[in-house]
Amino acid sequence: MRKLWHFTAALFKWSWKLLNFVRQFIFNLIFILLIVVVVVGVIVYQQQSKLDDNYHGALYVNLSGIVLDRVTDRSPFEQFAKNLLDPSNSNDKETSVFDIVDSIRRAKNDPKITGMVLKLDDFIGTNQTSMRYLGKAINEFKAAGKPVFAIGDSYSQSQYYLASYANEISLSPLGSVDIHGFSTNQLYYKSLLDTLKVSTHIFRVGTYKSAVEPMLRDDMSKEARASDSLWLNELWNDYLNTIAVNRHIPADQVFPGTANFIEKFRKAGGDASLYAYQNKLVDYIEPRSVVEKKMQEKFGWNKEQKHFNYISIYNYIDQKPIQNTNNKGNIAVIVAEGAILDGKQSPGIVGSDTLVEQLREAHHNPNIKAIVLRVNSPGGSIGASEIIRNELAAIRDDKTGNAKPIVVSMGGLTASGGYWISTPANYIIADPSTLTGSIGVFGVIQTVEKSLNYLGVNTDGVSTTPLADISATKGINQTFSDVMQLAIENGYSKFIGLVANSRNKSLDEINNVAQGRVWSGIDAKKHGLVDQLGDFDDAVKKAAELAKIKDVSLDWMQPELSFSEKFMRGMTSSAQALLPNTLQSMLPAPFAEVAQDVKKQATFYNNMKDPQNIYTFCLNCVDIR
Repeated sequence: MRKLWHFTAALFKWSWKLLNFVRQFIFNLIFILLIVVVVVGVIVYQQQSKLDDNYHGALYVNLSGIVLDRVTDRSPFEQFAKNLLDPSNSNDKETSVFDIVDSIRRAKNDPKITGMVLKLDDFIGTNQTSMRYLGKAINEFKAAGKPVFAIGDSYSQSQYYLASYANEISLSPLGSVDIHGFSTNQLYYKSLLDTLKVSTHIFRVGTYKSAVEPMLRDDMSKEARASDSLWLNELWNDYLNTIAVNRHIPADQVFPGTANFIEKFRKAGGDASLYAYQNKLVDYIEPRSVVEKKMQEKFGWNKEQKHFNYISIYNYIDQKPIQNTNNKGNIAVIVAEGAILDGKQSPGIVGSDTLVEQLREAHHNPNIKAIVLRVNSPGGSIGASEIIRNELAAIRDDKTGNAKPIVVSMGGLTASGGYWISTPANYIIADPSTLTGSIGVFGVIQTVEKSLNYLGVNTDGVSTTPLADISATKGINQTFSDVMQLAIENGYSKFIGLVANSRNKSLDEINNVAQGRVWSGIDAKKHGLVDQLGDFDDAVKKAAELAKIKDVSLDWMQPELSFSEKFMRGMTSSAQALLPNTLQSMLPAPFAEVAQDVKKQATFYNNMKDPQNIYTFCLNCVDIR
């Protein structure tokens, strides 16, 4: 017995020592890694400082990933982990459209920048409104007498939209310009839910309110198809006409229709690059070596980098001059991008609490004289939307002498709850390709009593009233259904009442253009849902006009980071750039991404937590291809 005790004690002792060793090893490894991050960050900062004054040549607009109004706010540690686990993946890179436009406008007047090169092979895309805004900045750059060249192996529809603004477009001999049209695609779950015996209880108002259709049907309803076809074709025509103007060709030459396209493609012998050249979609069919030589002749040669002289758009963004703290902004810019839900802001989500904090900060800042609210949202929780709307109305109607004009700048999508929070604005500006409206309300409750019954599990109990006798495992009764439908109808009445009051229209006039129907910016202007067609610059001008501001200075309102978070964010971005490839290769590969369709729909459905289960959301506006 004594030997067994000694053996057990010795085993415990050595196990404890091993655990201590492992713990110390891990903590030491983390500590060493942090030291490497800091050292590398300092080195990169010093090298970057030396390069700041040495750049010359082209502004190299080598966009990667997607372009948004507001980039996702990852924590510094999340960003650090992402950079380490998947350093080469550019698909999820995000860049602010406003940062890009600002950089192009600075480069326009920068004597060291003599031209622009658009390299868009890794650019996934953005909404048409943002692309038009980028195109406007490119046109301003050209108007300053600086040429713009687009070079690429192939062009997707989004890539070509931006490339069409260039003076010259080059295409690889085996490349293509993929112009094929727009479509929307959704997943429909009715058969799956029936198979799983999940009961879906839907309450809605609005003939065209189709956000709930994926749970009710296995295909699109004819009403939703008719509505979507209208605005989708308007966006397609706008796409074709924009390119036609940029390339100085007829719109039917950009895409001649399916039958004519096949005939022309056949005449080109199935050669995609030749087809693009014959139809003046590109100016040159050239291999990379020829293109690079032309760029070298235009911008000079960098022996160290073995490339023509340039500065990347991302490095140029980082070199944005630090504004003098004494020059305080007088127009606050607040961005609401993503689904609107209760709580704090998170990736892809407009948190009502976070947005209200920013609005109150702008409201009580004596330097702020006006607010531009940039909205790019499909909507979300009706309760969260109302919290934001109420805060905006309080700023607009402040009786203490602190009222401030509010101008809404609509991005690519400002529908349902996105329009709800826009109603208090003194003025609303939308882009012609903005998708807006979708004025409708719905409620969704899913219960699993049939699933449990099928498995032999039953729910029973007692309650004091029929309204208490409901649960996800028991289902709902007619009394509760009546209450929900009344609440949905009340929500819809409030919605059209808010819109009618803000747009100086009758309830009947708004009801006729509501019903959950989606409108393009052009049609929204015709129906009086917006005041003007324009872009973000026009919204800033209008805010300055309403507040009588002569010297405009923007204050971009963002959630504050602590000093340690700012430090870690700067260090991690620098470390990722110089971490040895051998270290990166030792790290585990990232998990495969969830299918895009599931991901986009799940972003909203997984966050449906409105206390009343009432939502104003436009699902069919989210994904356009």
